Amino acid sequence: MRDVVLALLAKEPAHGYQLGVRLREALGPLSESLNAGQVYVTLTRLEKAGLVSAERVPGLPDRPDRKTYALTAAGQRRVADWVAEVSWPKPDLTEFHLKLVAAAAARLADPLALIDAQRRELLRRLRDAQRAALAEPDDSVAGLLLEGVVLRLRADLRWLETCERTWAPRRENG
Repeated sequence: MRDVVLALLAKEPAHGYQLGVRLREALGPLSESLNAGQVYVTLTRLEKAGLVSAERVPGLPDRPDRKTYALTAAGQRRVADWVAEVSWPKPDLTEFHLKLVAAAAARLADPLALIDAQRRELLRRLRDAQRAALAEPDDSVAGLLLEGVVLRLRADLRWLETCERTWAPRRENG
């Protein structure tokens, strides 16, 4: 969240509400889980870290004063570093893999039952993501993100098929 908020300020100074609107536009339906207060907490932390500066701007007669945030030189450097950084979000396969291994070793649960439960959850998420993607207009940037989510979920489902092929003989022999 920290780097995203900084990058959103790279265009121009903004107050928290404007940043929240930009985030919701970029994320589309995936922004539903975004806590509106998270932007303000992040801005406070960025200000304490010296990455943004804040200026109080008088509000309208019917609205309170607002803080407008802008990048500092350190914030601009951090945004440039973040944009140049090559990374890819790690799928959370390691934890699930270790769960299977531990469950089998200690006979805590049937690994195939865990795989089935995981598959049902991924299929539910896939349906939700596909439904959300279809609801987006063709030129939506949020639609592009949803397409990425759909592709990742499909890849995770294929990996679960591999897990099932590996664990099924072990259960029969075990």
